[in-house]
Amino acid sequence: MRKVKPLNDFIFKKVFGEKGNEDILISFINAVLKRTKKEPIVEIEIIDNKQLNKALILDKTGIIDVRAKTSKGENIDIEVQLTDQGNMDKRTLFYWGKMYLENIKQGQDYTSLEKVITINILDFNFLGTESYQSSFHLWEDIEKDYMLTDVVEIHFLELPKFRNKKDKDYMENDIERWLMFLEKDIPETTLKELMSLDTAIEKAEQKIEYLSSDEESMRIYYERERSLHERANMISSAEERKAIENAINFLKLGIDIETVAKGTGLPIEKIRELNSKL
Repeated sequence: MRKVKPLNDFIFKKVFGEKGNEDILISFINAVLKRTKKEPIVEIEIIDNKQLNKALILDKTGIIDVRAKTSKGENIDIEVQLTDQGNMDKRTLFYWGKMYLENIKQGQDYTSLEKVITINILDFNFLGTESYQSSFHLWEDIEKDYMLTDVVEIHFLELPKFRNKKDKDYMENDIERWLMFLEKDIPETTLKELMSLDTAIEKAEQKIEYLSSDEESMRIYYERERSLHERANMISSAEERKAIENAINFLKLGIDIETVAKGTGLPIEKIRELNSKL
């Protein structure tokens, strides 16, 4: 069993976003964009936009993403989000816009602006769709086949939906191979099969094995895990406080205990406790 989680953003960046691992990143991006067989990306430049210093590793809200640029001038940003902060839609648009504006220098014409593709790997359910993979572009509302511009491309990969998929076609479907690879507790036999099917996955696993045996990498990994865990606890506590606040307001309106419990998601015992204090 693996020592580390590939979805820890420090590990993810070391595997996919480190110079020398361009072939790994190209394979993953082609799988997400469905370009493996049609106009595949063959050359990419990894942009080392952040130094993995202690301040960033310990920052509970810090973003450790993977940035790259294709030979066609497409800018790509990949981010892993393990907890739902309730702002994923606006968050991804903000960072898309930030990257888009970074493409142009003062005095340049708007035609210099380049395409930005964002890929969000989420360890929670976000969209009200059935598929684990969703993509968004700027299509016209009525004439659905007309695109205003192709500079906007946003992808979401929702891992819980993928895990619940009954028949996983990793033999033929390269994105499903990668999503299976990203699971920490993947069975060893399955991992070996994935590695035999894809040389990029084999190289990625070798990188993970190296990081798992490197003392300094493991120290940083555990520090980052602690920061991410503290962030998740903060979000959970804030959500619980909000649910309690809503429950109290509902009870004051005279709504029955069972309905309040269903509406807030709090245990019925907790609702009774709150009601007794009113």
